[in-house]
Amino acid sequence: MQRQGPAPVTGGGVPPQPAAADRGEGREAERPGAEGESAPTATAADGPPGPARKTGPADSGGGTAPADPARKAGPAHSGRETGPADSGGGTAPADPARKAGPAHSGRETGPADSGGGTAPADPAREEGRAGGGAAARGRLVAFVRSPDALDLAPLLLAAGLWLWALPGIDFRDMDQFGLLDRFPLVYYAALVVLTGGFVLTLRRAGTVPLWPATYCAAMLVALKAPPAILYDSVRYAWASKHDAIISRLLAQGTVHPGTELSGGMSAYDQWPGFFSLDAALVRAFGVDAAASFINWAPVALGLLTVPVLILVYRTFSDDWRLVWTGVWIFQLANWVGQDYLSPQGFSYLLYLTVFAVVVRHFVLPGSAGALRDRAALDPAAAAVPPPTTTRQRAVAVLFLLPVIATINASHQLTPVMLCASLFALCLTRRYRNLGLLAVTGLTMLVWNLTMGRELFLETLGTLREKAGDLLGNSRPGFAGDPTGPGPELVGSANILMVLALGGLAVAAVLLRRRLVRSALPLLLTAAAPLPAFAVNDYGGEMIFRVYLFGLPGAAFFAAAALVPAAGAAGRAASIARRTAAVALPVTLVAMLAGFLPSYYGKEGMHYAPPGETALTRRAFDRAPEGALILAATGAFADSYYRYDRYERWFFTEQEVDENLRMLKDPAGYLAGGIPAGRPAYVILTPTQGEAVIGEGYLPEGGFARLGVALKASPLFAVVEESRYGLVLRYRPTTTG
Repeated sequence: MQRQGPAPVTGGGVPPQPAAADRGEGREAERPGAEGESAPTATAADGPPGPARKTGPADSGGGTAPADPARKAGPAHSGRETGPADSGGGTAPADPARKAGPAHSGRETGPADSGGGTAPADPAREEGRAGGGAAARGRLVAFVRSPDALDLAPLLLAAGLWLWALPGIDFRDMDQFGLLDRFPLVYYAALVVLTGGFVLTLRRAGTVPLWPATYCAAMLVALKAPPAILYDSVRYAWASKHDAIISRLLAQGTVHPGTELSGGMSAYDQWPGFFSLDAALVRAFGVDAAASFINWAPVALGLLTVPVLILVYRTFSDDWRLVWTGVWIFQLANWVGQDYLSPQGFSYLLYLTVFAVVVRHFVLPGSAGALRDRAALDPAAAAVPPPTTTRQRAVAVLFLLPVIATINASHQLTPVMLCASLFALCLTRRYRNLGLLAVTGLTMLVWNLTMGRELFLETLGTLREKAGDLLGNSRPGFAGDPTGPGPELVGSANILMVLALGGLAVAAVLLRRRLVRSALPLLLTAAAPLPAFAVNDYGGEMIFRVYLFGLPGAAFFAAAALVPAAGAAGRAASIARRTAAVALPVTLVAMLAGFLPSYYGKEGMHYAPPGETALTRRAFDRAPEGALILAATGAFADSYYRYDRYERWFFTEQEVDENLRMLKDPAGYLAGGIPAGRPAYVILTPTQGEAVIGEGYLPEGGFARLGVALKASPLFAVVEESRYGLVLRYRPTTTG
């Protein structure tokens, strides 16, 4: 083996050492701070700066030690002159043993040297260790004084408060206010701290976007993860219904679009895309049912939505403060309860994905005009994306077609809203893509006339009585006025949230005209769902769906009202910035206060203890196949258990006047609706009691009167009764 020659010696007798930048030392101190901050200066603890460093890598602590004569020993010292222990301070004093000649050509001390007597302490090493500790303390002090520490502190405090609050959430004993009066005060404090921390991160949103992204994810988890962590049953009656559909699909291995099922359940076989995906996930995860992960859907869908929203908002704004504030407002304003494991939640994510691709990659050549001139734009506006050729857009349509087909295979309403949004985009020169609109509409029509033909024709038949009835189609279900302080608070919070969001968006449209000009496609698509009110009520849910599909654009413009344009000069701009410094955190806290009752105020009807679920399943298992199952409402856990074997009648889900008539003689009213010779059972649970009051189906106290009347009637016999509910069997042969 060829031996390495002696190391070249500098004028000072020390071999040349790598520069500090090559060793990675001092990068923390040398890096300029964010936003023009100067680098921290060395303190006395860091030692004198000294000449261009001649010390070795171990000299990160103290000053420069005297040269070691042993390093001039020639070829015998072609290896390292110091052993591993020399990593502490400056260069150690000369060791006579190191001049012993060729026998010490490698390391001057061999492994056997560790076994002898204790070596005398090396003062230089001790000095180096002390210097290294001082450097570490200096780096810690520099981080504590850095902007990153200011961004991290609220996050850690909020996380600690949130974790402390979780065990104190008394979800098993909810009353009229749902979880609102069951959340400990520290839980609310954690949310407020997160809001304050997010506002702090906006000052560096353009240079360090990781911090606002982290806060957005943290707020999403803090708001929607508690039920997933704490609940011992499926949250949301409709989620348990979807779990039943997935279980049936797994058991039978196929769908039956032509089979008629009661309660409109045939539609789920006619639009099975979402449920097929979930069945595959159940198999992939190796779990028994979707109930194992179903409560985590709001968190998962929310986290997946964030990057898509960023793509949309960044298309129309270069101001990261506006973008992240829009994402934050979207999360707080998304209270309508469509983010659970549902075809709507899944299809909505795909809808946003298609929209993001279109606005970024379907710009027509020559359509931008003056919008590419920065002088004509709002300071926060982004330039129009580069145009694409006809061939590029055709290829993009081919890539989007599977996503569009999946939307059509999963949900009935989302394809309609997608067509409405694409039509609204065609009203602008930038996105007049008639071919994409035609492909989307044709895909929807093909699916509706094949797999979804029965429901599609049935829906067309209702257009005569529904079309043009704006007031009727905008009503939330059959419900009357909510009864009780809790439901009334929820209703008021819903209205205030809509007014606040709409008011902020309108203010931005009026005050920031140049931003509206560049972000006009987003404004048009926010308004695109409104004509749906003139067509159908969608089972009493059209008002919530219109709000949901208009939310991305409304949240963007609401953020624009709260985040003034950066770089604007003048007295008006200065006043706007000072006003926003107060208005932004106050508004975000107010929207947080509106979100909580809107999302958790009716939680008493969304959580059912396992004992209630077990009672419901026993009632179904006890009933013979083909029996009629009666319940006040379908909003209770496992209401669709084994739904293909029974017929259901949720007898209060009708006009309030009819329910008042029913309460005069509940037993006679129900008996009159049971077909002759049909076995029938009635299931009444506490969750139903919360639902009929919260939705306004029955007046306060009406559900309790219903149970008492049925138990007292000879037409019904009690099969099972406990604190988890009441099960009765219909006795048609008994008169009374």
